[in-house]
Amino acid sequence: MQTQLIFLIGPPRSGSTMLQRMLASHSDIATHPEPHIITPLAHLGYFHNVDQAPYDHINAAEAIREFVSDLPGGENDYLDACRAYTDTLYRRMLQSKKQKLFLDKTPAYALVLSYLSRLYPQAKYIVLTRHPLAVLSSYANSFFEGDTQQAVDFNNILARYLPAMARFLTQKQVPFFHLRYEDLVSDPDRKLAQVFSFLGLEHQAAAVDYGKHSHQDKSYGDPKVKQHGRPTTAGLGKWAEELAANQPKLAIAKKVAAPLAAEDIAAWGYDKEKLFDPVAQAAAQALPAEWKWRANKYRLKRKVFLGLRKNIHHNRLGKMVRRVRYYCDVLLRD
Repeated sequence: MQTQLIFLIGPPRSGSTMLQRMLASHSDIATHPEPHIITPLAHLGYFHNVDQAPYDHINAAEAIREFVSDLPGGENDYLDACRAYTDTLYRRMLQSKKQKLFLDKTPAYALVLSYLSRLYPQAKYIVLTRHPLAVLSSYANSFFEGDTQQAVDFNNILARYLPAMARFLTQKQVPFFHLRYEDLVSDPDRKLAQVFSFLGLEHQAAAVDYGKHSHQDKSYGDPKVKQHGRPTTAGLGKWAEELAANQPKLAIAKKVAAPLAAEDIAAWGYDKEKLFDPVAQAAAQALPAEWKWRANKYRLKRKVFLGLRKNIHHNRLGKMVRRVRYYCDVLLRD
């Protein structure tokens, strides 16, 4: 099963949904919107501790390590057991699709790469990176109505994803193809041909026009990917224009970028000393009149969610929700 798997690794807002659809437009590649199969296994705790989990992860991790230490094959037996679970799911999904390869694109996998690469050392990995500040800007605009500080307070996405992916890129323990978002949208035909070559597949040029192919829509993935039918460079400079026109956001971006290691940024394919050069270039230009935060169904739902969640642990709504959850748990108890 290992040789039939492709893992697309990238942080949220890196263009991974677009690339997933391009690859899935190949006749030999099947996929499914962000299945999150690997992360629950990683959260069992043998290789990593978990910050939050609905069970005592500290005791669970210690117990499973003691159990695994007494298995005849030790860690290899544990990985075999995990792989038996994931192999079954991947294999049966692939059989239902009747294609050769299965592509799993789940951004959270970037945070458990050491586990994933142990589990599937013979799989093919495609690593997608994007200018770190573009990732930060897109994350804030997509999920927090453009409130960069709120986005950072909720999840400092660069501090989490950048070093984790950089380690994977520099250690080179499994086969991977590294692709920058900016290069992909600037020269999509050539870059896609290189990816297919890495995967050992014939090049199907029509796959670049992913909008002309049928794709499955579920709860996860970028809902805006359907705005275009093929990669476009239209939004490449928007993040720089935004920061150039908004000094508070620029200050937050500089604060977030300051502790990031230069070698980690270099592993992503960028230069720390030049991270803000596009902002300086945009500063001399007027912000396009059409640039603004635009509402859509996805963003409006997110706005409502964030509004309800604010101070949820200390207000009357939170108390009511906890009480409703208690009654639901009682009613649904076996």
